Amino acid sequence: MKTLGMIGGTSWHSTIEYYRYINQLVNEITGTPPANPPLLLYSLNVDLMRRGDWEEINEAYQKIALTLQNAGADALLICANTPHKVVPHIEPVLDIPFIHIADATGEAVRDLGLNRLGLLGTQPVMEEDFIRKRLQDKFQIRTQIPDGEIREEVHRTIAEELTRGIFEETTKAFYLKEMQKFKADGADGIILGCTELPMLIKPEDFDLPLLDTTYLHAKKAVDFILS
Repeated sequence: MKTLGMIGGTSWHSTIEYYRYINQLVNEITGTPPANPPLLLYSLNVDLMRRGDWEEINEAYQKIALTLQNAGADALLICANTPHKVVPHIEPVLDIPFIHIADATGEAVRDLGLNRLGLLGTQPVMEEDFIRKRLQDKFQIRTQIPDGEIREEVHRTIAEELTRGIFEETTKAFYLKEMQKFKADGADGIILGCTELPMLIKPEDFDLPLLDTTYLHAKKAVDFILS
């Protein structure tokens, strides 16, 4: 098995999900449990992301990426959507592959035959191009995002609730209402573009395909580990 380097930097809640999925999938695929894959995890304090200083964030992620590479990682993965904004600053300095969350998502969308999806996540994920443009350019996937005030509320619930391990029924109802709007506007699927969202919203909660970016990213990582 190849060694995977993991950077966990938005919340430990979703990082646990990555660790669980990767171990479960390796065992399911190899059929020889227990088969713990070699993982190198660097858990980054979430306060770095909350401060929002992207010069500081870029520098920190680049340093950590090189640390994991030098420690023996054969590929690198960031356990969250929003920090993928740093990819242009770390990928050029790496001598190992970087496993991008948008690629894992795009491949799943393509396999399902979908092409117009609602996107929920932090404001950077919804409003900037580091996820949306990659999905468009590589996979011809069109994404819809909520209106401005709704985007602010989505971001608030992620920052103040989900990343702190708070999962309220009222917040779930808020998301389901916005997902219904996506559906009414012609979306044929929903991208849960925050790695905590799949802990709040389950496939049985909605009648369109839900793209769980945490699971899809972990699955793509497992494909690499066992390649």
